[in-house]
Amino acid sequence: MFALELAAAAFALFVAGMIRDTRSYSNAVFLGLALALGALGFAERLADTPGMLARLLILVLALLVAAGPLLVAGYLVINGITMARREGVRPATLLSLLAGIAIVAVIALDLVADRVGSVKLSLFTSVATLVFGYVSFLFVSYVIYAFIYGRVKAYGGADFVVVLGSGLKAGRRVTPLLASRLERGRQVYEALVAGGAAGPLLIVSGGKGSDERVSEAEAMARYLIDRGFPDGRLLREDRSRSTEENLKFSKAIMDQSRPGSRCVIVTSNFHVFRTAILARRVGLNGQVTGAATAGYYWPSAMLREFAAVFMSYKVVNFGVCAMITVLPVGYAAVHGIIGV
Repeated sequence: MFALELAAAAFALFVAGMIRDTRSYSNAVFLGLALALGALGFAERLADTPGMLARLLILVLALLVAAGPLLVAGYLVINGITMARREGVRPATLLSLLAGIAIVAVIALDLVADRVGSVKLSLFTSVATLVFGYVSFLFVSYVIYAFIYGRVKAYGGADFVVVLGSGLKAGRRVTPLLASRLERGRQVYEALVAGGAAGPLLIVSGGKGSDERVSEAEAMARYLIDRGFPDGRLLREDRSRSTEENLKFSKAIMDQSRPGSRCVIVTSNFHVFRTAILARRVGLNGQVTGAATAGYYWPSAMLREFAAVFMSYKVVNFGVCAMITVLPVGYAAVHGIIGV
C-alpha cells in the first residue's frame, strides 16, 4: 500500500509540473515514477487478494516482467537490421541494434552469474543490472511522456511558426524528412490563419553546412514558394548549425519583429520533446509539434534523442550511476563480502 501512496505523490508532482510547464523533463520522470510505483502497488494488492482471478493476473504480470525485456530486445535487433539495410551502416543507424544486444547481454550476464556462483561476478552483475535499470527507466519515461507531449495541441494565439531544418539532399534539395516538416509547418500556419491569427509569419531555420551548396533555410523557402506559399509571409534564419541555435536565432528574429510573441515550433515527431526542452531552456515562448516519419526510423531516432537529453543532465545522471555503483561495492567491502 505504501507504493500506492508514493505513486499518488509522484502523480501529483507530475500534474503540478504539467500545469507549470509541459516542456519540463522532470514531468517525464515523475510520470515514470507514478506508473512504476502504481504497478508495484497494484501487484502488492493482487498478492494479498484471494481467488483464482488474482493469481491469474499475478501470473500475467510475472510473464510480462520476464518476457518483456526479451521481446523488446528482439524488436530492437530486428529494427537495427532494417535500419542498416535502408539507411546504411553508420553509428546513428546501429543504435537500436546495439540497444537490443545490450539488453540480451545483461540478461545473459545475470544467468551466468547465477550459475557460476562467484561473489565478485554476482556483485558486478548486480551493479550492471541496477545501472542498466536506471537508464532504462529514464528512457521508458522519456518515450511515454514524449508520446503524450506530442499529442498536446497548443496553437492558439501564436504569431510565428518555426520550421527546423535538417540536412539537404545533394547539398541543395529538400529531403523527404525535411519536406514532411515543411508540410506540417504549412498545416499549422493555415490552422492559425483559419483560427483568426493576425498575420502569422513562418520562419524556416537552418544554416549552410560544409557539404551544402545553399543554406537549409533557402532550400526550405524555395520548396514552400514553389508550392504556392506566399513569399511575403516567410522569414529566413540561415545561421544555425544545431537545434539549440535554430531556436536561439529564431527567437532573436521574433524578438526583433514582434517582441513578446508566441510561436509553434515544427520538427519531426521523434525530435519533439527534446526540442521542447531546449525551447524552454533558451526562453522561447512556444510549444512544439511533430511531422510524421517512417516507422522503422523512429526507434533509433528516439534512442539518439534520449542519449542527447541524458547527456544534457550528465552531472545528475552520472552522479546517480556512480552512487548505484559505489554503494553496493562499499557495502560488500565493509562487510567482508569481497576483498579490498
